[in-house]
Amino acid sequence: MSATRKEGVYSRRFAASDAASSVVPPNDSPADSRFHNPAALRRASLVEATAKRSMMQEPVLVLNATYEPINVTAVRRAMVLLLKGVAQAEEMHNAEVHSAANAHRVPSVIRLLAYRHIPQQSRALSRKNILLRDRNTCQFCGRVFPSSELTLDHVVPRSRGGRSSWENLVACCYRCNNSKGDRTPEEAGFKLARRPRPFTLHTSRQLMRMIGHRDERWRKYLFY
Repeated sequence: MSATRKEGVYSRRFAASDAASSVVPPNDSPADSRFHNPAALRRASLVEATAKRSMMQEPVLVLNATYEPINVTAVRRAMVLLLKGVAQAEEMHNAEVHSAANAHRVPSVIRLLAYRHIPQQSRALSRKNILLRDRNTCQFCGRVFPSSELTLDHVVPRSRGGRSSWENLVACCYRCNNSKGDRTPEEAGFKLARRPRPFTLHTSRQLMRMIGHRDERWRKYLFY
């Protein structure tokens, strides 16, 4: 092969190689580096995990076997009841949660398969129920907080003989709790948002209706 012909072949090969490299992005292109960036992947995983935890705490309406609304629980607890076969889903969200092997649609309303007798009495006195009664709202400043940012305050301090009861415990943010200290609301210059009362079935239904304004799937079970 002549020198001139060889030079022409090599020129065509290099031209083809340059054309291919201009079409296929190199491994260190910005898009590729973002895809393989460990910090970006960790941030994406954290955002996804946070969203999943938030979804698992969303409220679910619980119906008795007779379709009577009796409780509000979290998605996590509702899905346990469904998987155990003691309840069935009546209304579903569009969202899904994923386990290692399966995807499950998130319930909005579930119904117990066996009738449960609900006594006409107050709920158990607990931090969870007091926060639910007070709608996660500080009873002194009126601001809404996540459960983790609220504590319980004795309206009449224990040092003054105040009891741990429905009528003397309220949800309170840490700032107001520290400001009030070992004083009554009047002494601290605070005013209660509402008088604390026991958490009865009537209180539960009021809360159900309030949440029902936000989730239209609940309405046909609550407004009748």
